[in-house]
Amino acid sequence: MTALTTTAGPDRGPSAPAARTPAPGEPGAGRGRWTRWTRSARLREALRWGLLRLVALAVLLAAWQAVVSAGVWPRVLVPSPGEVWRQFVRASTVHDGVRGVGGHLLVEHLGVSLGRIATGSGYAVLAGVPLGLLIGTVRPLAVVLEPAVTFLRTLPPLAYLSLLVIWFGIDEAPKIWLLVIAALPPIAAATAAAVRTVPGQLVEAARALGSGPVALLLSVRLPSALPEILTGVRIAVGVAYTSVVAAETINGVPGIGGMIRDAQRYNQTALVITGILAIGLSGIVLDALLRLVERLAVPWRGRS
Repeated sequence: MTALTTTAGPDRGPSAPAARTPAPGEPGAGRGRWTRWTRSARLREALRWGLLRLVALAVLLAAWQAVVSAGVWPRVLVPSPGEVWRQFVRASTVHDGVRGVGGHLLVEHLGVSLGRIATGSGYAVLAGVPLGLLIGTVRPLAVVLEPAVTFLRTLPPLAYLSLLVIWFGIDEAPKIWLLVIAALPPIAAATAAAVRTVPGQLVEAARALGSGPVALLLSVRLPSALPEILTGVRIAVGVAYTSVVAAETINGVPGIGGMIRDAQRYNQTALVITGILAIGLSGIVLDALLRLVERLAVPWRGRS
């Protein structure tokens, strides 16, 4: 048997046994090597996909510049990538005593819009999840409420924006209400569908253990449906994102939609494209954050 060596300091006495690397042939001998190889393989794969994205972006920019240089369309309709970049710099800085666009920097316009999206989506979650639970578990309520949810889900935001302005004026209220109405139906529909597909064995087992309707809903149905509910929330945030430009067509400055609307009025195509890119890129970041929340909240998803 191999003896374990110990080390002693000048004043501290014996320390804990020193860790020993398993010898070849012993259990766990190749575990560290396998872990290092797996990590390096994942790093190589991430770098490869990142390089592919950069190449695709470079090809897109080159094709864009080629179309502009060929004069297929007038510059006022299709500006060059350089012109869009100059508008981005102008919208993000103070120039000639003017702060960005309309007195606000691009990041401020985007921040206001993101705040509206967060508020509208938050209210939609607070209302949509309980509504979906009721639709999925109480049949009489489902008969009454489910058609209403479907009706709202099929309406484009501009269809009821004018009505909201008549009811609530031109301040923040109609914008928030529009985003709530746009984001609520996907959450309610996803929650109702998820609750209905909870395995019956889980429900019967909880009933056999004495769970009442409320405990059954909170301890069995809701946790089982949580992955699909979070997917519905991600979809709803995307719907709110696509609706924010419509919400900000009325008194929307500061706001990215209001900035785009004002640029469109003066044929500032490069600034319009700048706003569109800001919305799209921030949407990618926000969706990645929601995916991270989903992985942390339901780590068992996708595992057998």
